[in-house]
Amino acid sequence: MKFCPECAAPIVIEIPADDTRERHVCSACKTIHYQNPKLVVGSIPVWTQDGAIKILLCKRAIEPRYGYWTLPAGFMENNETTSQAAQRETEEEAGANIALHELFSMLNVPHVNQVHLFYRATLLDLDYLAGTESLEVRLFSEQEIPWAEIAFPTVSNTLKFFFADLAKVKQGGNYELHTHDLFQAMRD
Repeated sequence: MKFCPECAAPIVIEIPADDTRERHVCSACKTIHYQNPKLVVGSIPVWTQDGAIKILLCKRAIEPRYGYWTLPAGFMENNETTSQAAQRETEEEAGANIALHELFSMLNVPHVNQVHLFYRATLLDLDYLAGTESLEVRLFSEQEIPWAEIAFPTVSNTLKFFFADLAKVKQGGNYELHTHDLFQAMRD
């Protein structure tokens, strides 16, 4: 940010009075322009048939991580809830009809100023279709997931949490809410 959206004066970076962090402050009107983390919200779409469980993944058609697999997810928009964002992103990226369940994972990614939220979801049918941000959309069993080709650590962590919980659920347990902090940048 270089200029104030309120009055068009130059922005300076300084620690405002009664604050402890550097902020973007207007040099004229003194408006403080806070910069906050972005929310990335998505779903874990599950299809169950004859006791076999598969997860719907999308192959990315955009950067970053073009050609890698991910859960359907994206940036939350203004004027929507996190569950609405998860539903919308699943429809946009995978063309999938889902029943959304509870929040399953919340992963903090401070080095890129993001928080990733994933909801459990049930696929209502197999009428999914790759959206403009996906090259391909496909169902995978746990054994079929291309772990080395997963786009982001938040997705691989969420999938690992899911399959660990699934084993517990099969023994009469429950799904849990998983939180995790990822402090390191990705490595190619």
